[in-house]
Order: sequence, then structure tokens, then C-alpha cells
Amino acid sequence: MSRRFQSIAPDVIVGEGTTIHEFVNLYGCRIGAYSRVGAFVEIQRDATIGDHCKISTHSFICSGVRIADRVFIGHGVTFVNDKHPRACNADGSPKGPDDWTLSETWVEEDAAIGSGATILCGVRIGAGATVGAGAVVTHDVPAGLTVIGNPARPLARPLARPLVR
Repeated sequence: MSRRFQSIAPDVIVGEGTTIHEFVNLYGCRIGAYSRVGAFVEIQRDATIGDHCKISTHSFICSGVRIADRVFIGHGVTFVNDKHPRACNADGSPKGPDDWTLSETWVEEDAAIGSGATILCGVRIGAGATVGAGAVVTHDVPAGLTVIGNPARPLARPLARPLVR
């Protein structure tokens, strides 16, 4: 693990056997054992990643995201933690740490999130659930369910095709 092109703050906790690629920005987070973090990933303060997870390249995991064990995060997945994002307060002053409310997001064990998905804050993605590539998750995803689209909705069952004889 080369640290030449990494920005890993001293308060980051990294589990045994975890691989962290170059060009990452990690601070104040916890990453479990035997997980893999790809290049160009940012994991912010107070985010947690479980054991045996794969965080693919170009993903953004913000404060308040809780990822359980054995979760797959595809390339370019973005999490959000503020329901009302603004740069400034009503009086025009820049927003500071006390001017917004962090809303946590939970991804339960064995879930998979496809490349390019956006996960809005305050949702729970259930155990074994799958979020399709490019989906925008605005509500909880029950365990084992597959969702796709914008906004993310359950994948419809494929239509039965007649047998060709």
C-alpha cells in the first residue's frame, strides 16, 4: 500500500488486511478488515465501512453513512447527508458546522449498489438488497429487493416469453 498519493488522516481506523489504493481522501472514518477501497474515493469523518467490503473507484461516502459487512459499492456511487443543502444561511452568512442537520444513511450487510447510483440521506438499504446502476434512492429499500431508475423503484418481474417451437 503506497501512501505517496494518499491523503489518510491519522484518525482513520483501518482494519487488518484492508487494501487502500492511491488517490484517496480519508479522514475520521473507520474501515473494517479485509475491505478494498479503490482509487479516487473520499470517505469522510464519522462514516463507517464494515469488513469484507468493496468500495469501487470515484465513490463518495460522506459523514453519517453506515455500511455493514460484505457490501459492494460500484464505481462513482454518491451518498448525500443533508436534506436541505445550501451554501449560505438566510442572512447570507456562510453555513458552518452548526447550521445544518446530518441525516444518517444505513446500508445493511450483503447489499450491492451499482455504479453511478445516488443514495439520498436518511434511507436504509436492507440486507441483500440491490440498487441498480444509475438509480437514485429516495426511500428505504427493503431487504432482498432490487430497485432501479430515478427515483428508484422495485424491478418489475420479467414478462414470461412464449416458448418458440
